[in-house]
Amino acid sequence: MATRENIIQRARIVCAILALGLLAQTRMPAAASANWRIDPARTHIAFAIDAVGYPRTHGQFRQFVGRISIDLDHPDKSSVAFHVQSQSVDVGSTSFDDYMRSTAFLDAAHFPSIDFVSKSVEKVGEHTVRVTGDLTLLGVTRPLSVDVEVQREAGGGAGRLDFLAKTSIDRLAFGMNSGFPLVSREVELVISSEAIEL
Repeated sequence: MATRENIIQRARIVCAILALGLLAQTRMPAAASANWRIDPARTHIAFAIDAVGYPRTHGQFRQFVGRISIDLDHPDKSSVAFHVQSQSVDVGSTSFDDYMRSTAFLDAAHFPSIDFVSKSVEKVGEHTVRVTGDLTLLGVTRPLSVDVEVQREAGGGAGRLDFLAKTSIDRLAFGMNSGFPLVSREVELVISSEAIEL
C-alpha cells in the first residue's frame, strides 16, 4: 500500500501539471485575441501505477491553479504555469491519502505545491500541440514534455476547447523511490480537460 501511495501521489502531481500544459495548448487553436479559462468541473487529472502482487492503482488530484498566456500567431511565445496542491491527492481511501501526504511520498507539509512552468509551446500537428517545461516535485526539478490533442467544440454560445494528454514519468528521477523495484518506476498519466472562451 505504501508503495502505491507514493507512486499515486507523484502521478497526480504530474497529471495536474500536464493538465495545465494541455490547457495552454488548447488556446493555441483559438483566435489570437481570445482569452480562455480552465473549467475545473470538466478537468480530470488521473494516474496509474503497477506493483508486484497488487492490481493497478489509480488516483487523481483535486485542487490546482494555473496561468495561461497564449499568442496564437506566435505559439512559441505562449506560456503556462501550473501549481498543484499536494494535500489534494485522492486515491479513494482516507488512510491511504494521508500516507501519500506523509514524508514517505509527497511530504505535503514541506512541499505543499507541485509546480510546472513551461519553456516552449509548439504546434506539432493539425490537432496536436507540445508543451515542454520544468516540473518540480519534492524540491527536484526535471524537464517534462507532453503532447496534447485539441478539439474545438462546434455550436453556439461560448467557445470551448477539449483536450486530452497521455504520457508517463519516471518517479525515481524525482527521488520518489519507495517500493522500487516492486513498485514500477513508470507512472502513467491521462489528463482530460476543457477550456472556455471568455
